[in-house]
Amino acid sequence: MGNALLQSIHVHPVKAFRGVSPREAVVEPWGLAGDRRWVLIDHGGRVVTQRQQPRLALAAAELLPGGGVRLSAPGADPLNVAVPRPDGTVPVEIFGDKVEGVPSDDPAAHAWCSAYLGADVRLVHMDDPATRRPVDTAYARPGETVSFADGYPLLLASAASLDALNSLIAQGEYPAEGPLPMNRFRPNVVVAGADAWAEDDWTRLAIGDVVFRVAKPCGRCVVTTTDQETARRGKEPLRTLGRYRRFGGGLLFGQNLVPLTRGTLRVGDPVRILDPAD
Repeated sequence: MGNALLQSIHVHPVKAFRGVSPREAVVEPWGLAGDRRWVLIDHGGRVVTQRQQPRLALAAAELLPGGGVRLSAPGADPLNVAVPRPDGTVPVEIFGDKVEGVPSDDPAAHAWCSAYLGADVRLVHMDDPATRRPVDTAYARPGETVSFADGYPLLLASAASLDALNSLIAQGEYPAEGPLPMNRFRPNVVVAGADAWAEDDWTRLAIGDVVFRVAKPCGRCVVTTTDQETARRGKEPLRTLGRYRRFGGGLLFGQNLVPLTRGTLRVGDPVRILDPAD
């Protein structure tokens, strides 16, 4: 796999919103700098994502200096939201985890998000990802933490595996839904030059100078059936993943990573598969 390289980088400042694709990104212990540090919660403190609100696919968030975000969406004026003052936290429920977050201290931020979705939501920031939320203990090492991502600091996907999946979709029940773009899977890093599904066997890898361990494969949900350009839902890729990529009850595509070192990723960086003992 000598020619594998980092094809693209993706940062989602607000969970479930459209993200940005920088040429480089800093790797922190809990994920890419700025990735999923903000989230929407409902009146009960539960995280709101594209699972409940597919229209979030059309809303975008860009990072501002200092960790704030610029929100934009169809039919709404853009809004800049600064990192809130640490004046108190609210409970956030994310996939069974109980986490503390700091709500925006700008009432306009909550009003903007609520008006766009037609639902009462609040915009919350994770102030201290080093302490707020541990990685799933079944797959974590002591001290590993994560932001408001689904469960792990980074998600890796392979361009060759997407090509293979799209070939299977073309032969299936809903060929007109393909080929699917990579944004259906909302990864942080996309690797090109590896064989299709080779990532199933990876345990450690280096992207440029940054070393990662592979925590577990990524089980996929209904968000992958949501067209990120229209917010409409279909049957794929879950129908095809269910036929060809069902393992242990999960429909798998991509690998969850935990950084073992810090550094900066750059598009074009070489990707090296490491021995588990390295």
